[in-house]
Amino acid sequence: MDSLTGKLWHHLSAEKATEALQTDPQKGLDTFEVQRRAVEFGPNALTGRRGKTPLERFLLQFHQPLIYVLLLSGLITAVLGEVVDSSVIIGVVLVNAIVGYIQEAKAAGALEALARSMVAEAEVVRSGGVRRIGAVDLVPGDVVLLRSGDKVPADLRLVTVKDLRVDESALTGESVPVSKAVGTLPRETVLADRTNMAYASALVTYGTATGVVVATGDHTEIGRISTMVHEADTLATPLTRRIEKFSHLLLWAIMALAVLTFVAGVARGEKAAEMFMAAVALAVGAIPEGLPAAVTVILAIGVSRMASRGAIIRNLPAVETLGGASVICSDKTGTLTENRMTVTALYAAGRRYAVTGTGYRPTGDIMPSGEGYAPAGDDAHRGLAMAELSGRKALFATLLGGALCNDTRIEATPEGDKVEGDPTEAALLVVAAKAGIHVADALRTAPRADALPFESEHQYMATLHHGEAGPVVYVKGSVEAVLSRADRMLLDDGTLVPLDVAAFREEVERMAVQGLRVLALAQRVDGVGVAHLTHDDVASGLVVVGLQGMIDPPRAEAVAAVAAFHGAGVKVKMITGDHAVTAAAIGKQIGLGDAGCPGDPACKVLTGAQLAGLTDDELVRHAAETSIFARVAPEQKLRLVMALQSRGEVVAMTGDGVNDAPALKQADIGVAMGHGGTEAAKEASDMVLTDDNFATIKAAVEEGRGVYDNLLKFIVWTLPTNLGEGLVILVAVLLGMALPILPVQILWINMTTASILGIMLAFEPMEPGLMQRKPRDPAHPILDRELFRRIVLVGSLLLVSAFGLYKFELAQGHTQEAARTVAVNVFVLVQTFYLFNSRSFTRSPFELGIMSNPWTLLGAACMIVLQVAFTYVPVMNGLFGSAPIGLGAWLRILGVSVLAYGVVEADKKLRARGALK
Repeated sequence: MDSLTGKLWHHLSAEKATEALQTDPQKGLDTFEVQRRAVEFGPNALTGRRGKTPLERFLLQFHQPLIYVLLLSGLITAVLGEVVDSSVIIGVVLVNAIVGYIQEAKAAGALEALARSMVAEAEVVRSGGVRRIGAVDLVPGDVVLLRSGDKVPADLRLVTVKDLRVDESALTGESVPVSKAVGTLPRETVLADRTNMAYASALVTYGTATGVVVATGDHTEIGRISTMVHEADTLATPLTRRIEKFSHLLLWAIMALAVLTFVAGVARGEKAAEMFMAAVALAVGAIPEGLPAAVTVILAIGVSRMASRGAIIRNLPAVETLGGASVICSDKTGTLTENRMTVTALYAAGRRYAVTGTGYRPTGDIMPSGEGYAPAGDDAHRGLAMAELSGRKALFATLLGGALCNDTRIEATPEGDKVEGDPTEAALLVVAAKAGIHVADALRTAPRADALPFESEHQYMATLHHGEAGPVVYVKGSVEAVLSRADRMLLDDGTLVPLDVAAFREEVERMAVQGLRVLALAQRVDGVGVAHLTHDDVASGLVVVGLQGMIDPPRAEAVAAVAAFHGAGVKVKMITGDHAVTAAAIGKQIGLGDAGCPGDPACKVLTGAQLAGLTDDELVRHAAETSIFARVAPEQKLRLVMALQSRGEVVAMTGDGVNDAPALKQADIGVAMGHGGTEAAKEASDMVLTDDNFATIKAAVEEGRGVYDNLLKFIVWTLPTNLGEGLVILVAVLLGMALPILPVQILWINMTTASILGIMLAFEPMEPGLMQRKPRDPAHPILDRELFRRIVLVGSLLLVSAFGLYKFELAQGHTQEAARTVAVNVFVLVQTFYLFNSRSFTRSPFELGIMSNPWTLLGAACMIVLQVAFTYVPVMNGLFGSAPIGLGAWLRILGVSVLAYGVVEADKKLRARGALK
């Protein structure tokens, strides 16, 4: 058999396709041919990609720049012979790895709980008989039978079709089920418009069909997307990139200071061995041992906060990445919209009506509307009562006809309303129920006698009912199909007048501009048979009763979230596989309506066909200037994300379909839907929304910004200590003095203050105005000039205070141990006061509220208790070389700590007033 790869199956007739596949649509393949093809093509399953083993996931926790810093610190302390100190540092590394591993394991478990069942079986024709087999056993050439409720098990070229409608939203982004046919299509037809094909993973919502398998496993459209997902680069997050760069700079600075210390000491005539140990002591002091663990804990707390707001984070750095997002690319169907067709506009007897309420619950009103089908006039905020509706004969018939000419049912389940049938028909049932017309009651009054099901060649459905006044036929279908069979129209007073075709076409245009899918409703009461209904009965003589316009409406919370993103300086772009008109209508409703295409102010949407003709450079420009992209293929979504990233944007991509997976993987952070999302989307993402709510992304962005703020506060809080410690060692060497603080004391300061004081900043609540800030520039370093100056200021205060009091204690005749104990307590107490300075870079702790973060008070109290033990407990004196000190020393320590606090607060105020530049 010739190679099947690359064949344009939609461009081949059904006969040519079966001939190319060497199969018989009536008998299927025989057993021997199935076995041969199974060997040739392999199982109908995607090639498994080996995941990381638990050991690999654990070891990868150590593959971080700051962990290398910790390991270096542990090695140095081991060289110094300080086994206890080295053990403490290694313990910090292990805790960091365990926390990260547990977090990833929890995320994986949460995703498994959200997993949805996959296709397990398929009904096929083989050797002339029909049998059910495992879908994995399908081979190209197999003849598959489809019926309502089935998932398409492989890519099929349809051979026969009977009223088939397929939900392909997960693959193409199309918001409504697609009617299928068997005719040949032009070779350039895009995936979403290939109506003679059924693709793996799509859901049959109505009708039956026979199709021949043209692709299985990795060769299906789903398989092609899976390959794209695994080929997409896994990007380092902005946080990890910044931390890595910061760590490298820090290491070089520490090495430079250590070398300077060694060279300066040797130049003064000190012994090289002693100067080497002094240089090592400086390195120990300058390395922020607590930073990696603090980063992990702060991120983990952010993960916990996000989980409580409906977002599962799959890896820790992602918690901050979303906070730095500058562009959010969102799928439309199911993400920005309800993914539930809803009637929003009605037209009957020359009157327009707006319908409120979304989803499949019959909550909402029908009320008079203006030009744009928005509530207007005196009744703008009052729904029409049942008596008013029944008095408007045309409107009532429009709603009743939609409910009776209907094969769909809505069932209430504990998980929510479940539609059994076509979502379009479900929308007709819901709007009728909003008017008090319930299909069960209507069928008791006018039971169905016969029906003509919807067929793509006829474009309408008709049902025959025995009403109180005799038999009546209701017809619903495309506007063209219904208007061409009608000659009269119904008015609200019940009279019949000649059909005003122009008026109806004008209303159809009015609805279409709003992206509404329009159905026409008609009836016939004269010349109708009592028992049977034929196409001849509805070929002419219909009375048009009205129009119903429906759309998959935007989520109300999504509209608010988009507005919040714009206020935060975050650009929102809609990237969908749906039609351009529908995308433009939804875009306008959610606040993207002002986006124009470059060079064409009238253009609000850029389509996949237009994208295909753009060079990479042109795409980069268009991607930045356009907000709505429609009829976009999966590879084009991926290309758009890459184009935005090439401009330095931090891109978050949201989606739920298989077609979104490659872009989710490529984005700086991929966000998948937990309930409505496909497994492919979840596996490709960094974050999963458990409530499928776009507004949760806004909450996650806010949390991410808060996490970054707290992380930055910790860094600016902890580095002055390391700088001060390093400077104290350096100055002591330059002056030829004994070290004011020992390496083991430095480790005590760094580890206890980071774990007991600094970590309390992780609980700092978000500051006001967080979502009014512009996104961070991803190229911007972690520490800007102002923050660096703050670190130098506090580090200098620590140097002067600790060195000064150390010298003072020696001058007063106190022992070396007591003087060093004073120096250590200066570092700790200044850090304690500076913790309250660091709760905000611009506000005082009194403005924030002392009790707004009670954890800082608890941390300060615990730290003071520990320092008392460090100073007075004999065991601690022996371990750390400390000694008891008197009340006067404590008062001096307290004095310099309060002074340092005051200097930092004064600096804040002066900078806020612009006095310092």
